[in-house]
Amino acid sequence: MESCLTLDSSLPRFQTIVRLRWAATRTKIVASPSLPLDADVVKRFLTQRWFLIALFAVLASGITGANLLEPIAANKALRDCVVAAVLFLMALPLEASAMWRSMSRPWPPLLAVAINFGLLPLFAWAVSLGLDPVMAPGLLVAAATPCTLASASVWTRRAGGNDSVSILVTIFTNATCFFVTPLWLLAMTGKTIDNPDLSLSKMAMKLGLLVVLPMILAQFLRLHKPLASWATRSKPLLSVCAQCGILSMVFFGAVRMGLRLGEADATELAPFTLFAMLVAVCTVHITMLVTGVWLARLFRFSREDQIAVAFASSQKTLMVGLLMAMSLRVSILPMVTYHVMQLLIDTLIADHFRRQGESESELKESGDAR
Repeated sequence: MESCLTLDSSLPRFQTIVRLRWAATRTKIVASPSLPLDADVVKRFLTQRWFLIALFAVLASGITGANLLEPIAANKALRDCVVAAVLFLMALPLEASAMWRSMSRPWPPLLAVAINFGLLPLFAWAVSLGLDPVMAPGLLVAAATPCTLASASVWTRRAGGNDSVSILVTIFTNATCFFVTPLWLLAMTGKTIDNPDLSLSKMAMKLGLLVVLPMILAQFLRLHKPLASWATRSKPLLSVCAQCGILSMVFFGAVRMGLRLGEADATELAPFTLFAMLVAVCTVHITMLVTGVWLARLFRFSREDQIAVAFASSQKTLMVGLLMAMSLRVSILPMVTYHVMQLLIDTLIADHFRRQGESESELKESGDAR
């Protein structure tokens, strides 16, 4: 998988990058003699890994304290506000021209949609044949849901990708899920969804309020030139705030998982059943992410678009998945597990992409200096 996730590599380049990083590290240590080496190492580690550490802490607290924290996680208005706030923070530093460029070159978002709503459900269908009958329908529900409302764009930006592509994928998949998702579930499970919350009017209203309206508001505020300049300069800070919003969404999912584990029967909690479900979920997500990178590279998309396709083609939204699982009366554990694991896995992959981009930038600057 490492080779598939490496967008450009060679041994001489790797050796040059190692030398550059070692030189930079020595420079930092010499320039800051008053800062002990151990403190410097800890500081850099926390700066690079703060989100992963916070992610594990949120997961642990949400699962173990599920009964106590249920009133917070059950607050739908709070969940919706978090999603809208994350999309607003993502859209505020985003120039409208970037969205128009992505719309004028629609192949990256169309590829991500084709994988998310086409290849991924087919692959999950095949994987589900090896699962316990209790868990298999839940995996199919997760596979048929649309792309995440916020986290795909947050991770794309964290990795240095084109977040306008992932936003377009979010809008398209969520706008069409009222039609595409029930068809997939009817084909794979033979069951129909009878839930008013998944109707065209409900989905359109949800998409408009949680995704489109925050983006329009952010772009309207950018008409004020000083604010637009500040938002562009503060893009890293706004991205960190958006990631904190993602942690809140993980918290909601962790509480649901803790509650479900407390209510599950012996069949669902059998160790082998849980392990097989976890492996299946991770296999589907990672395979589709790598497939997105590979196909985007095959079509010669830019590095930024490759990253966007990878995340947008493999992530799934929790809210729609839970509605479908409860409507079909199947286990919600695969959906919640998919949501949690995609964030854990994609944190590591986004950091990998970001470090790779930084290394390539250092190499380019070194070449220009020569």
